[in-house]
Amino acid sequence: MGPYGYLALWCGVFGALGLVGYGRALAGRTRAQRAVRTKGRIERVGEPRHGGSPSEGIAVVVTFQDSSSGREFTVTNDGGPGERIDVAWPGREVGVAYPPGRPHAFRFTSVLSDGGRGLGGPTFAVLLCYAGVVVFAAIDRGWPWALLGFCGPWALSGLFHLPGNVRDRKRRLDALTAMAAVPGRVIAVLKSISTDEDGNASTRVVPVVAFTTLDGTAVTAYCPSGLRDPAGSHGRDVTVHYTPEDPAVFTLDIGAERRSWKTDMTVNVVGLVVVGAAAVVGAVAL
Repeated sequence: MGPYGYLALWCGVFGALGLVGYGRALAGRTRAQRAVRTKGRIERVGEPRHGGSPSEGIAVVVTFQDSSSGREFTVTNDGGPGERIDVAWPGREVGVAYPPGRPHAFRFTSVLSDGGRGLGGPTFAVLLCYAGVVVFAAIDRGWPWALLGFCGPWALSGLFHLPGNVRDRKRRLDALTAMAAVPGRVIAVLKSISTDEDGNASTRVVPVVAFTTLDGTAVTAYCPSGLRDPAGSHGRDVTVHYTPEDPAVFTLDIGAERRSWKTDMTVNVVGLVVVGAAAVVGAVAL
């Protein structure tokens, strides 16, 4: 089988997977559509163990009510069902999803309402199918099709989302000014060690900070950035700047956060210009 045969097989398989996925979504049969979703409430928050693994998340006790039976369940995140909880306080709402009639098979999620239609997998399959078509065109008709086929949609997508991204960045920068400042303390430093294929070990360090908001809410949160020497920060007193409407949005260094968001916006604009220019070059060279 030559390269065209492999590309045809690639496009056929992923195209079929995409069509099946979209068909299931139209029929309301995807996992996301069938799952029962409700809101849980954090009742208690445990203090992370210094030196523990960051993959475990903050230990919490959550209560939620099964919508079909009206029965209330009190559960913990031992074993890590669903998404990791890295910011917690008593009274915070978290999303809970489970198969119909099986509330014991719950999992935590950051989505508090509708979880979507489950189109992520089918859309990814269609993108892989499209990539195969572009590669086929590039081999058959020349490299300009690769530039136009890959960079053109990317540039159009970036141009479509750019105004919203600019507004979002502006809102975030404005929110920094409205943040409240309170004292906090690093109560634990979590560590995990991973090894790559070559046997090289890398250590991931995540400090955990605790602070109390101005209205008396005790917050425990992972703090992956904003600390000098995070590995040696256990017990350090810090100043926490947080958004009064949502204490989960906080920073220890407003200046660094502001510079980071501005840099991110600049990189997005420059990337859009480069990708757009590449698409134009491909179109001109056809």
